[in-house]
Amino acid sequence: MTPAHFAFSSAFMLGLAGLAFHRTHFLSALLCLEGLMLSLFIALSLWALQFDTMNSAALPMILLAFSACEAGAGLALLVATTRTHSNSRLQSLSLLQC
Repeated sequence: MTPAHFAFSSAFMLGLAGLAFHRTHFLSALLCLEGLMLSLFIALSLWALQFDTMNSAALPMILLAFSACEAGAGLALLVATTRTHSNSRLQSLSLLQC
């Protein structure tokens, strides 16, 4: 395993572990998701450069566009949750209270 592959795979695993185990605030969950998307973007970019094909050159940009949409939707949900529940803790959210 090359150092670059180790770096983005460990960044992905750290983001996944942070999302799984450190779920106190909504913003920390969003930051972990952004870390996951950034590591996937780096992995796809390195993969496109390694195989040097024009068919896979657009994949990192498409993933980056979806990541920007995900970040915008997440921040909108953060604002809406903070307005309705007056805090951003994930423990105050429940599907039974809707």
